[in-house]
Amino acid sequence: MTVTNVNLALVGAGRIGNHHARALAREVPGAVVTTVVDPRTEAAAALAAELGAQPVSTIDEAVADPDLDAVLITTPAALHAPAIITAAKAAKHVFTEKPITTTIEDAHAAIDACTRAGVRLQVGFNRRFAPGFAAAHAAVSDGRVGEVRQMRSVTRDPGPFSVDPAKIAPWTMFLETLIHDFDTLLWLNPGAEVVSVTAHADALVRPDAKPDGFIDTATVTLVFDTGAMATAEACFEALYGYDVRGEVFGAKGMATAGCGRTSDMTYYGADGASWDTSRKDTDLLHTAYVGELDAFVRSVRGENVDVPGAEAGLRALRVARAAILSVRENRTVSLKEIAE
Repeated sequence: MTVTNVNLALVGAGRIGNHHARALAREVPGAVVTTVVDPRTEAAAALAAELGAQPVSTIDEAVADPDLDAVLITTPAALHAPAIITAAKAAKHVFTEKPITTTIEDAHAAIDACTRAGVRLQVGFNRRFAPGFAAAHAAVSDGRVGEVRQMRSVTRDPGPFSVDPAKIAPWTMFLETLIHDFDTLLWLNPGAEVVSVTAHADALVRPDAKPDGFIDTATVTLVFDTGAMATAEACFEALYGYDVRGEVFGAKGMATAGCGRTSDMTYYGADGASWDTSRKDTDLLHTAYVGELDAFVRSVRGENVDVPGAEAGLRALRVARAAILSVRENRTVSLKEIAE
């Protein structure tokens, strides 16, 4: 069967941008990365040369190409909104890494630009495309779990933690890490809405950075309008590997998802049993990343594909902003306090 090519520009040639561009070029049928955008010209040129693409320094140069169909945004989160708006104004479809933006106001501006232009907007909530999480969602949707009562979502980054805290943007814990968990909890409880958020956060990995406002560990409690309760937990350091798990418990049963093992091989020796664990998100969730990129490309072709769009991005962002307010003011925050 002939597959119609989709020409894409990568905007942001950092770590995750490099992964996504290679995944598109090598594993997504019909995806062609034609342009790599990054103000760091050496980074753009290196990746472009590998992919046979054109390096440019601005998104305006990329979207000026009439043959370009879509953009893939993997810039720092604070730059998502202007990149989305620029692409939409040029009538290019948009895939943006999470979060959709960092503020509610910017999210609405980006969404409005895409709506006016009639282009697709997909947010990179990759767990929806991980087989285990997708199966858990199906178990809720088909009634096997029953009425949802309790939920849990966990994200722990592989350690040891070695990043300079000063280089991590404020509130990254909620806007870029736990944003995945907020989307997961909303997705695993379809039809329900969060009504209140209580967050606790601290610098337990790097307590020396706490005076500068750094946060590396957090637990957030969500209450839904159905009465269901959920917790989202995250930490920037787990010495045993990358830990991403979810759980949804209901009136009829429970579904769990996520496993950090690199394979189902267990080694048994004199010291007991052991197994290898993933140390990178691009290893543990590679299949999910490819799945979300493939879904985006197929949606650009006009296929009816279920993807996390503008509404999903905005719902998760509202919970993240509520969590930030909860930490700032040390109280439970009603979602009604966060602009829709």
